[in-house]
Amino acid sequence: MVSTARRGRRFEKAASVTVCAGLLLVFAAAACADAPAQPAANMSLAADTDSGATAAARTPSATCDAKRPVVMFNRWQEDWSVLANPCVPRKPLDSLKYIPLGADPSSYLSLGMNLRERIESNNATLFGIGTQSDTYLLQRLQVHADMHLADHWQFFVQLEDARPFGKNVVTPVDKNPLDLEQAFVTYTGALGGGTFKFRVGRQEMAFDLQRFISVRDGPNVRQAYDAIWADYEYQQWRFIAYATQPVQYRDVTVFDDVSNRNLTFSGVRFERKSAGPGDLSGYWSLYSRSNAQYLDASGPERRDVWDTRYSGSYGRFNWDIEGMLQTGTVGNDTILAWAIGSIAGYKLDMPWSPQVSVQVDAASGDRHPHGGRLETFNPLFPNGYYFTLAGYTSYANLIHIKPSITLKPTTSLALLGALGFQWRQTTADAVYQQPLQPVPGTAGKGSLWTGMYLQLRADWTIAANLIGSIEAVHFQVGNSIRQAGGRNADYAGIELKYGW
Repeated sequence: MVSTARRGRRFEKAASVTVCAGLLLVFAAAACADAPAQPAANMSLAADTDSGATAAARTPSATCDAKRPVVMFNRWQEDWSVLANPCVPRKPLDSLKYIPLGADPSSYLSLGMNLRERIESNNATLFGIGTQSDTYLLQRLQVHADMHLADHWQFFVQLEDARPFGKNVVTPVDKNPLDLEQAFVTYTGALGGGTFKFRVGRQEMAFDLQRFISVRDGPNVRQAYDAIWADYEYQQWRFIAYATQPVQYRDVTVFDDVSNRNLTFSGVRFERKSAGPGDLSGYWSLYSRSNAQYLDASGPERRDVWDTRYSGSYGRFNWDIEGMLQTGTVGNDTILAWAIGSIAGYKLDMPWSPQVSVQVDAASGDRHPHGGRLETFNPLFPNGYYFTLAGYTSYANLIHIKPSITLKPTTSLALLGALGFQWRQTTADAVYQQPLQPVPGTAGKGSLWTGMYLQLRADWTIAANLIGSIEAVHFQVGNSIRQAGGRNADYAGIELKYGW
């Protein structure tokens, strides 16, 4: 009782700090948005490199075409060299967003940070089987330095500190005290009429909608890879090769994360823009780990991954379709697994710009336990919010249909309502939760029907660099989970994300 009371007091204190910090961020963002434009700190530099822009800045009636960059999902993709142009409006601390390095305006150092605070409440983790109701705070702080030398070299370093407060069960995706999230160097150059890029070091990477290869932004600790990455872009084509050791996160001390040959992920990929009305991509990868554990197989895993995706839009209709085949071995068993994912939507010409969508997903399960073939699909490095943030659904032994509607009352507010319907692909295998956690007592028992859920979500862009979100999920379990001792589950989360 004492420990519970102390944990409750710690959580209440952390929650109070979070609310105060959130309010301060709102006021700071509003102040920054209203701040008057300031003259550039180094006008002579701009005059030497872009006399036309300088003349435009001196003429009140002239139009400034240069625009401030926005805070991006991948912070290393931002280009703050635009601040070398004196006509660009200034905001507080811009002297740290663009620190000139020599006479070339494309050589500079940029500093930045991300802060995410999320309060979550889940009354039935793992549908209440062996778990208790849990309410806690997740905090993630990232700071980075981004150095560019002319148009060819980039050096990027990002530190991350992710901590849970008041969480009953802490996993590697919840906690990672101060550690190195990214540290890489990139070379960019022209080659044969195209652009060649080479990147080496610790880095984040993601493919497509991040169904299977993601930076894992939903949970508290993002996924990075110690990798060598090379790509070549020529007209509508892009070719990529990568060799990686995914980072394995530890929370004992600071700077203790590792990667090694016990877990590797490498392959090649192509992308083709404007292939008909959409874009086409595909890749082959080899996923390898030294000690895999499945319900029906264990041992060294060597999994070949074959993936194809086609996405695009035509008029008011848009779509995204992806399929993956997996072969290989786990211990003495062979692998034959598959998954498909699709989302199709139609935008209506009505107030609030409603979009009606249908999401259909399926992934194989192991139909013949102890048969020498493992058919359970491995979701690899899945996106923590592809289904919902609640984590009740994993991409394994799954059939999933989810109609939804998205409304935009204003340009800064998006509302989502969805119903999800779930079945197992086979009753011989278990029901799985994120990332690949079997629900105890479900393998080989019950019916295909897993249950259904209601999802409600709101995303509000409070300011250019401040976003608030609210999500609620109610999962109504089927008899298979109920007979295993599970019950209906409810999740609620509120989040603030600030980027500078």
